Amino acid sequence: MTGLFDPTVAHPARIYDYWLGGKDNYAADREAAEQAIVANPGILADVRANRAFLARAVTYLAAECGIRQFLDIGTGLPTASNTHEVAQSVAPESRIVYVDNDPIVLLHARELLSSTPQGATDYLDADLPDTSGILDQAAGTLDCTQPVAVMLLIVLHLIPDADDPAGIVAGLLGRLAPGSYLVISHPASDIRPAAMAEMTKRINERLGPARGTMRDKAQIARFFGGLELVEPGIVQPHQWRPAGAGPKEDVTAWCGVARKP
Repeated sequence: MTGLFDPTVAHPARIYDYWLGGKDNYAADREAAEQAIVANPGILADVRANRAFLARAVTYLAAECGIRQFLDIGTGLPTASNTHEVAQSVAPESRIVYVDNDPIVLLHARELLSSTPQGATDYLDADLPDTSGILDQAAGTLDCTQPVAVMLLIVLHLIPDADDPAGIVAGLLGRLAPGSYLVISHPASDIRPAAMAEMTKRINERLGPARGTMRDKAQIARFFGGLELVEPGIVQPHQWRPAGAGPKEDVTAWCGVARKP
């Protein structure tokens, strides 16, 4: 899906940036983001809950599971608590590879490439369906004979069912060592369904080819097939090992962390 940059067409990474309070977005992104807020006002709290889930999941993997390698696909624009910052705050020797296909993210890659002297970070301009290409390029930084945590946060909804997103996930995990982990968060079709349906419709009308497909909990569970789900299983992001009080309302996503046996 990599292509020419067109600021007049909204892009998921830049819409998300706007929701998080970032400034790396254009009028088309802001208009799409505002339309989404009209349809689903809770989206602002939702994206912050998802970002907090990322930080807790990475902390858990680095501190409790001994993971030192992270492959973060669909990175988005840099914001607070990026994967490398969280992982290297726990284990400075951690190695992180980011993957995205948005030219604006590429421009900001230097912010993602900062690293402790003991560890390493890299950035790949690639599309999620190209699992072999991603893993081949990531091998310059990551040792796939040792466990790797694959981060797929709010990105799989951009892969339509016709492109077999579960097969893409299985292809990634299939080449990784036992003891690797999969971390997913995915927009939900079965939480605040009317608001989510209207929000999805409004955003999709303003996007290019990268249109979103919301999925329910059972559909998202299929991504974890053959893996060992970490407690508490598949839950809303604010419910995954919360560090304190989270949003009082439902968060319109499902998430989970699972280990490859």
